[in-house]
Amino acid sequence: MNKLQETASHFAPAGVVTDVRPFGNGLINDSYRVHTEGAAPDYLLQRINHHIFQNVEQLQENIAAVTAHIRRKLTDRGEQDIDRKVLTLIPAKDGKKYYFDGENYWRMLLFIPRSVSYEKVDPTYSRYAGLAFGDFQRMLADMPQTLGETIPDFHNMEFRLQQLRDAVRNDAAGRVLPMRAIIDEIERRATDMCRGEQLHREGRLPKRVCHCDTKVNNILFDESGELLCVVDLDTVMPNYIFSDYGDFLRTAANTGDEDDRNLSRVGFNMAIFRAFTEGYLTSARAFLTDIEIDHLPYAAALFPYMQCVRFLADYLNGDTYYKIQYPEHNAVRTRAQFALWQSAEAHAQAMRAYIESIL
Repeated sequence: MNKLQETASHFAPAGVVTDVRPFGNGLINDSYRVHTEGAAPDYLLQRINHHIFQNVEQLQENIAAVTAHIRRKLTDRGEQDIDRKVLTLIPAKDGKKYYFDGENYWRMLLFIPRSVSYEKVDPTYSRYAGLAFGDFQRMLADMPQTLGETIPDFHNMEFRLQQLRDAVRNDAAGRVLPMRAIIDEIERRATDMCRGEQLHREGRLPKRVCHCDTKVNNILFDESGELLCVVDLDTVMPNYIFSDYGDFLRTAANTGDEDDRNLSRVGFNMAIFRAFTEGYLTSARAFLTDIEIDHLPYAAALFPYMQCVRFLADYLNGDTYYKIQYPEHNAVRTRAQFALWQSAEAHAQAMRAYIESIL
């Protein structure tokens, strides 16, 4: 028995494990497909990156609560084949929702057969993503449990700005001067871009259960093209709906690359915006408040602004957080996100008009 099979043996899968092989190309956690004999199902064994998700107990409790609530919703809807439409956690033999081998934390999930995911971002799959993530939020809108933050202040704009201000004040790498124009523009817009936190303090904007990592490849489809479920639930936690809406558009609606050196290629793709928004509001309109809907264009601009702030803070700190491929990589990323933010804001009126037209 090899090391991975020995790790899998600490859980309680049905059937006899015959093989464990690497699966997928996740950037955070390491995943392995657990093969079993005969008619028994396969499983997914994952090594949890506890350097990023430091409270594994809370992480797993979040996922257990969310998947149990979704399962109840699907059952109430009369859905069939539910094990393929929501993730299923397999407990360890000691009853815990994870296994700790003295060095690494592991979890096991039921493998969803005959499923595929896509990297391609086009209007068709953007609409599917809107439907999927909107429905995900809708099913969890009445969830009674309060989830913990798996990454504290992950999408807190005030916190991210304070990190930037600390980096500017310290100027650890001596890089503030050439970035001064961008820093000044970020500060000029800071109060308005922190609108979400202010509205929440005023009691006008609720926190909801959000996915917080809304990408097309975090959705599974049946081989026939039918939507199955949202996956990669590590970042599911309380946040404003802006997190799921705006973060998807930051990556999907960028006409250039996240680190594009050619800023003329960077812009906000309205075709992707329209497709995702139509799908999202089809699913989510049932629970969204008017103030949440009114601020969807703000969310589309907020997330490139936030990522610009994060890349810039890391650049000023001497590249201590994000992996870089060359010395100015974070500066290039900063300028590209700055350009995307500016483009998103330039399209705000058109975004509002489209949202009004489909409601």
